[in-house]
Amino acid sequence: MRLLEMLLFFLSVCLLVLLFVNNPRIRKSSLLVTSGASFIFLVVHWLVEGYRIQLLFLYGFIILMFITSLIGIFIKPKVVRNVSRMRRVLGRLFIGIGLMATGCLLYVFPVFNLPMPTGELKVGTQAFHFIDSSREETFGKTTKGKRELMVQVWYPAQAGTGHYASFIPDTEILRYMAGNYGLPGFTFQHLQYVSNHANLEAKVSSKQKAYPLIIASPGFGSSRFLHTTQAEHLASHGYIVAVIDHTYNTFATEFPDGRITTDTTNDLFSPDQDYRESRRIRDKLGEVLTKDVIFTLDQFELIQSGQIPSNLKGRLDLGHIGVFGHSIGGATAYDASYDPRIAVGIDLDGGLYRLSDREGLQKPFLFINSESYFEKLKMVMENRVYTDEELKRMGSTREWEDQVTEDKKLELDRMRLAADEGGQILYIENTEHLNFTDVQFISPIFNLLGITGKIAPQRANFAINAYMLDFFDLYLKHQNGTLMKGPNSSFPEVNFVKIGEL
Repeated sequence: MRLLEMLLFFLSVCLLVLLFVNNPRIRKSSLLVTSGASFIFLVVHWLVEGYRIQLLFLYGFIILMFITSLIGIFIKPKVVRNVSRMRRVLGRLFIGIGLMATGCLLYVFPVFNLPMPTGELKVGTQAFHFIDSSREETFGKTTKGKRELMVQVWYPAQAGTGHYASFIPDTEILRYMAGNYGLPGFTFQHLQYVSNHANLEAKVSSKQKAYPLIIASPGFGSSRFLHTTQAEHLASHGYIVAVIDHTYNTFATEFPDGRITTDTTNDLFSPDQDYRESRRIRDKLGEVLTKDVIFTLDQFELIQSGQIPSNLKGRLDLGHIGVFGHSIGGATAYDASYDPRIAVGIDLDGGLYRLSDREGLQKPFLFINSESYFEKLKMVMENRVYTDEELKRMGSTREWEDQVTEDKKLELDRMRLAADEGGQILYIENTEHLNFTDVQFISPIFNLLGITGKIAPQRANFAINAYMLDFFDLYLKHQNGTLMKGPNSSFPEVNFVKIGEL
């Protein structure tokens, strides 16, 4: 809750309390002063902080009380006494319930602060619009019929203006984000007031001549903006991080001309499909996402040479390139790592795809899983099977789960090989799938509903960022690597899976 919001809520409670004062003269003067002050702070709040749909009742109550107090100066007390006692009681009860509901909404949908990057470097950000003329768009319509991408870049920057960019600057997509969670379109409009810690199009820091490049791939129905804290953290420690919006696989993407595309890849899947068909479609989708990463890497080679104008020209260390991703984006990071230009990668809680297309990846790769996903892998490791009751509760079939198990066995083989090549396999206790994105900061109710795990969002973010940085530092900068050596007392929630256990 922001400062003026807290003040307005406190003053509203004071106004409600004053309605119970028995002395008419004291009540009238106190209400006039308090409602007047509340109205002034309300105007300041609108001008400085911006209005919120969650505060509509509070706004209406303050305005009504201010108007009523002004009118009360010119109305004799006996007119007020004509109001029945029952109506006064019901009115105050309604106000009390309204303020409690407002307090709940402020708790559930806060204007929060993203974690501050821990590196010594300032952070800049810039968006790029790329068009791949070699590929037709197959998931929807585009202006030229070709595959288009929006890519957000975070990078080490010179000291900026102090005015940070918005967490989600494309505010038009917020209603689609709400719809993605089955909520009314206005639910997340307050996120326009959340800022990140990056200055828009700031100059690149001169501390180093060039910085390693990391390309990131969000998960199914996600967004490039939902990996802001990870990108900022890496950028503050000396990396250039490019996060891709995979068009039509995000909840929404806004292009420079105002066009907005939404998630259509969800329509590829149907409950009527058997497992093999579902896997085939996922592999096909994954192939498109992998090509997005490779194409983006091609574009940064053009940026480095100056063929695409940017202040990043000549500042990219293309001899040291990494990738990471979440969910299907983690599988994309793994699949894209077969490109010889990419040295290492990280999969954040994502099951792999295209497992039968080629041999295992012979590069260091880090797998960081949620506890819930690791439990599924552990079942496969221990050759355990679901009971009939468990299958019924899951809404699955034994045939389906048997085929999942076969794929997971192959996935575990890939993870073993990556670990043999210098990678690691970790899981973090009390985490769920969305703890690997900034979704975990949006609402504390997500934790209560089990959408995110029991772990505090700040702690989950801190641990994930620490291990990602340590891994990239080890292989892209040839430094640090302390956390990759094994369990660390500073992170008791992080568990290393030994190769023998797989």
